[in-house]
Amino acid sequence: MIATASFDNSLVEDRFTIVPRLDRPSTYKDNQYQGSTDQWENDMNRTTTLYVGNLSFYTTEEQLYELFSKAGEIKRIIMGLSRNTKTPCGFCFVEYYTHENALECMKYVNGTKLDERIIRTDIDPGFKEGRQFGRGRSGGQVRDEYRQEYDEARGGWGHMRAKQEEERKRQQEESYEAIATVPAGAELQINSRLGPASPLHDGSY
Repeated sequence: MIATASFDNSLVEDRFTIVPRLDRPSTYKDNQYQGSTDQWENDMNRTTTLYVGNLSFYTTEEQLYELFSKAGEIKRIIMGLSRNTKTPCGFCFVEYYTHENALECMKYVNGTKLDERIIRTDIDPGFKEGRQFGRGRSGGQVRDEYRQEYDEARGGWGHMRAKQEEERKRQQEESYEAIATVPAGAELQINSRLGPASPLHDGSY
Protein backbone atom coordinates (compact mmCIF):
# COMPACT_ATOMS: atom_id res chain seq x y z
CA MET A 1 0.00 0.00 0.00
CA ILE A 2 1.43 3.39 -1.00
CA ALA A 3 1.01 6.17 1.55
CA THR A 4 -0.21 9.49 0.22
CA ALA A 5 0.18 12.87 1.85
CA SER A 6 -2.44 15.57 1.71
CA PHE A 7 -1.37 19.13 0.97
CA ASP A 8 -3.18 22.22 2.15
CA ASN A 9 -3.22 24.70 -0.75
CA SER A 10 -4.45 27.47 1.55
CA LEU A 11 -1.02 27.51 3.20
CA VAL A 12 0.60 28.24 -0.16
CA GLU A 13 -1.95 30.99 -0.90
CA ASP A 14 -1.39 32.58 2.50
CA ARG A 15 2.35 32.41 2.02
CA PHE A 16 2.22 34.32 -1.24
CA THR A 17 -0.38 36.93 -0.26
CA ILE A 18 1.08 38.13 3.04
CA VAL A 19 3.08 40.86 1.32
CA PRO A 20 0.99 42.95 -1.10
CA ARG A 21 2.37 44.16 -4.43
CA LEU A 22 4.52 47.21 -3.94
CA ASP A 23 3.17 48.83 -7.09
CA ARG A 24 -0.49 48.36 -6.16
CA PRO A 25 -2.37 51.68 -6.06
CA SER A 26 -4.51 52.61 -3.08
CA THR A 27 -8.30 52.46 -3.13
CA TYR A 28 -8.54 56.26 -2.96
CA LYS A 29 -10.52 57.90 -5.74
CA ASP A 30 -10.49 61.64 -6.33
CA ASN A 31 -14.02 62.88 -5.67
CA GLN A 32 -13.56 65.54 -8.33
CA TYR A 33 -12.79 63.00 -11.05
CA GLN A 34 -15.24 63.44 -13.91
CA GLY A 35 -15.84 60.10 -15.55
CA SER A 36 -17.34 56.67 -15.06
CA THR A 37 -15.87 53.84 -13.01
CA ASP A 38 -14.77 52.13 -16.23
CA GLN A 39 -13.01 55.30 -17.37
CA TRP A 40 -11.30 55.57 -14.00
CA GLU A 41 -10.00 52.01 -14.21
CA ASN A 42 -8.88 52.53 -17.80
CA ASP A 43 -7.02 55.73 -16.89
CA MET A 44 -5.36 54.04 -13.91
CA ASN A 45 -4.18 51.14 -16.08
CA ARG A 46 -2.53 53.48 -18.60
CA THR A 47 -1.45 56.46 -16.53
CA THR A 48 2.12 57.70 -16.36
CA THR A 49 1.42 60.04 -13.43
CA LEU A 50 2.10 59.70 -9.72
CA TYR A 51 0.70 61.73 -6.87
CA VAL A 52 3.29 62.41 -4.16
CA GLY A 53 2.25 63.45 -0.66
CA ASN A 54 3.62 64.26 2.81
CA LEU A 55 6.32 66.52 1.39
CA SER A 56 8.01 69.27 3.32
CA PHE A 57 6.96 72.75 2.24
CA TYR A 58 10.67 73.40 1.68
CA THR A 59 11.41 70.46 -0.64
CA THR A 60 12.49 71.77 -4.04
CA GLU A 61 11.70 70.62 -7.55
CA GLU A 62 15.40 69.84 -8.05
CA GLN A 63 15.33 67.43 -5.09
CA LEU A 64 12.27 65.69 -6.52
CA TYR A 65 13.92 65.29 -9.93
CA GLU A 66 16.99 63.77 -8.33
CA LEU A 67 14.98 61.16 -6.42
CA PHE A 68 12.23 60.27 -8.87
CA SER A 69 14.48 60.08 -11.92
CA LYS A 70 15.98 56.92 -10.39
CA ALA A 71 12.82 55.10 -11.52
CA GLY A 72 12.84 56.40 -15.09
CA GLU A 73 12.94 59.46 -17.30
CA ILE A 74 10.67 62.22 -16.02
CA LYS A 75 8.45 64.20 -18.37
CA ARG A 76 7.58 66.93 -15.88
CA ILE A 77 6.92 67.69 -12.21
CA ILE A 78 3.99 69.85 -11.10
CA MET A 79 4.44 71.31 -7.64
CA GLY A 80 1.39 71.54 -5.40
CA LEU A 81 0.72 75.15 -4.40
CA SER A 82 -1.35 77.00 -1.86
CA ARG A 83 -4.36 78.47 -3.65
CA ASN A 84 -3.88 81.77 -1.79
CA THR A 85 -0.13 82.29 -1.57
CA LYS A 86 1.01 80.25 -4.61
CA THR A 87 3.79 78.71 -2.49
CA PRO A 88 4.51 74.94 -2.12
CA CYS A 89 2.09 73.21 0.26
CA GLY A 90 3.39 69.66 0.56
CA PHE A 91 2.46 67.62 -2.54
CA CYS A 92 3.25 67.28 -6.23
CA PHE A 93 2.55 65.30 -9.39
CA VAL A 94 5.33 63.43 -11.19
CA GLU A 95 4.78 62.49 -14.84
CA TYR A 96 6.88 59.80 -16.52
CA TYR A 97 6.93 58.83 -20.19
CA THR A 98 5.71 55.28 -19.58
CA HIS A 99 3.25 53.49 -17.31
CA GLU A 100 5.97 51.00 -16.41
CA ASN A 101 8.20 53.74 -15.00
CA ALA A 102 5.35 54.98 -12.82
CA LEU A 103 4.90 51.46 -11.42
CA GLU A 104 8.65 51.13 -10.88
CA CYS A 105 8.55 54.31 -8.85
CA MET A 106 5.75 52.88 -6.70
CA LYS A 107 7.97 49.91 -5.95
CA TYR A 108 11.18 51.68 -5.10
CA VAL A 109 10.42 55.25 -4.06
CA ASN A 110 7.15 54.97 -2.11
CA GLY A 111 7.89 55.02 1.62
CA THR A 112 11.41 56.40 1.30
CA LYS A 113 12.71 59.52 3.05
CA LEU A 114 13.10 62.94 1.48
CA ASP A 115 14.03 65.92 3.66
CA GLU A 116 13.72 63.61 6.68
CA ARG A 117 10.07 62.81 5.85
CA ILE A 118 8.49 59.54 4.75
CA ILE A 119 6.90 60.36 1.40
CA ARG A 120 3.85 58.61 -0.05
CA THR A 121 3.28 57.93 -3.73
CA ASP A 122 0.15 56.71 -5.48
CA ILE A 123 -0.87 56.09 -9.06
CA ASP A 124 -2.90 59.03 -10.34
CA PRO A 125 -5.30 59.04 -13.33
CA GLY A 126 -3.54 62.09 -14.77
CA PHE A 127 -2.90 65.75 -14.01
CA LYS A 128 -5.36 68.40 -15.13
CA GLU A 129 -4.98 72.14 -14.80
CA GLY A 130 -6.25 73.35 -11.42
CA ARG A 131 -5.28 70.24 -9.50
CA GLN A 132 -1.98 71.82 -8.49
CA PHE A 133 -3.80 74.01 -5.96
CA GLY A 134 -4.73 72.99 -2.43
CA ARG A 135 -8.41 72.41 -1.64
CA GLY A 136 -8.40 73.46 2.01
CA ARG A 137 -10.23 76.55 3.23
CA SER A 138 -6.92 78.27 3.96
CA GLY A 139 -5.60 77.49 0.47
CA GLY A 140 -3.40 74.52 1.37
CA GLN A 141 -4.21 70.84 1.69
CA VAL A 142 -7.29 69.68 3.57
CA ARG A 143 -5.18 67.52 5.90
CA ASP A 144 -3.40 70.66 7.16
CA GLU A 145 -6.71 72.30 8.03
CA TYR A 146 -7.36 69.82 10.84
CA ARG A 147 -3.85 68.70 11.83
CA GLN A 148 -3.41 69.07 15.60
CA GLU A 149 0.30 68.36 15.94
CA TYR A 150 2.99 70.96 15.33
CA ASP A 151 4.91 70.24 12.12
CA GLU A 152 7.65 72.76 11.37
CA ALA A 153 8.21 71.39 7.86
CA ARG A 154 4.55 71.95 6.97
CA GLY A 155 4.04 75.45 8.29
CA GLY A 156 3.80 74.78 12.04
CA TRP A 157 0.33 74.19 13.48
CA GLY A 158 -2.58 73.05 11.34
CA HIS A 159 -4.78 75.94 10.19
CA MET A 160 -7.56 75.49 12.77
CA ARG A 161 -5.10 74.75 15.59
CA ALA A 162 -3.10 77.85 14.60
CA LYS A 163 -6.24 79.96 15.09
CA GLN A 164 -6.76 78.39 18.52
CA GLU A 165 -3.16 79.15 19.46
CA GLU A 166 -3.52 82.77 18.30
CA GLU A 167 -6.67 83.19 20.38
CA ARG A 168 -5.01 81.63 23.44
CA LYS A 169 -2.02 83.96 23.05
CA ARG A 170 -4.30 86.98 22.70
CA GLN A 171 -6.18 86.06 25.88
CA GLN A 172 -2.90 85.61 27.75
CA GLU A 173 -1.67 89.02 26.61
CA GLU A 174 -4.96 90.65 27.66
CA SER A 175 -4.76 89.00 31.07
CA TYR A 176 -1.16 90.15 31.51
CA GLU A 177 -2.04 93.71 30.53
CA ALA A 178 -4.96 93.71 32.98
CA ILE A 179 -2.62 92.71 35.82
CA ALA A 180 0.27 94.96 34.83
CA THR A 181 -1.80 98.11 34.29
CA VAL A 182 -2.30 100.20 37.49
CA PRO A 183 -5.42 102.38 37.32
CA ALA A 184 -4.90 106.14 37.74
CA GLY A 185 -4.90 107.15 41.42
CA ALA A 186 -4.40 103.59 42.70
CA GLU A 187 -0.73 104.21 43.56
CA LEU A 188 -1.61 107.26 45.69
CA GLN A 189 -4.18 105.23 47.62
CA ILE A 190 -1.64 102.51 48.36
CA ASN A 191 0.95 105.01 49.61
CA SER A 192 -1.58 106.80 51.87
CA ARG A 193 -2.44 103.50 53.56
CA LEU A 194 1.21 102.69 54.21
CA GLY A 195 1.90 106.11 55.78
CA PRO A 196 5.06 108.23 55.42
CA ALA A 197 8.25 106.41 54.71
CA SER A 198 10.54 105.92 57.76
CA PRO A 199 13.98 107.54 57.53
CA LEU A 200 16.95 105.22 57.35
CA HIS A 201 18.65 104.57 60.73
CA ASP A 202 21.97 106.45 60.80
CA GLY A 203 23.41 104.53 63.76
CA SER A 204 22.97 107.40 66.34
CA TYR A 205 21.01 107.14 69.62
